Amino acid sequence: MEEKKAKGIGRVTNRFLTFYLEEEIYGVNIFDVKEIIAMMKTTPIPKTPKFIKGVMNLRGNIIPVVDMRVKFDMPEIEPQMYTAIVIITIEGNNIGFIVDKVEEVVNVDDENISLPPAFGSQVDTRFIKNMAKQKNKVVMILDLVALFGEEELSLVQNLSKTISDKG
Repeated sequence: MEEKKAKGIGRVTNRFLTFYLEEEIYGVNIFDVKEIIAMMKTTPIPKTPKFIKGVMNLRGNIIPVVDMRVKFDMPEIEPQMYTAIVIITIEGNNIGFIVDKVEEVVNVDDENISLPPAFGSQVDTRFIKNMAKQKNKVVMILDLVALFGEEELSLVQNLSKTISDKG
């Protein structure tokens, strides 16, 4: 019986898609990822928050696109060779996340997942659900709903519906 445990049988493995923003590596649950596409042109929408780059038409579906660098208060840059859009499903709605580079899908056992450190009230870490130890790096696992908050999430989700209804 010990031999089976050593081979990983009986362990719970979590799967995350990892991606980079600057030098930091983030992850989202693989079950929330619909697809990954190359960077494409978006149509800007006036009077939306700066982190919303606009919307894109993906095979007839209007999808809001969020620049994750801007969302995380990082410097905005022009798309590079590895810049990609990760289509994520949040509460039944698809949203595109612009990331610097998609890394890989990783399997992480429960024993290598921990809660984020408490930095006190000065640092907002609500959007970090967990920290995952992966080889020689730490992956910040995002809580997609907490990342936006109810008001912002509602705004982003309603964008595609509003545009679709007008078209």
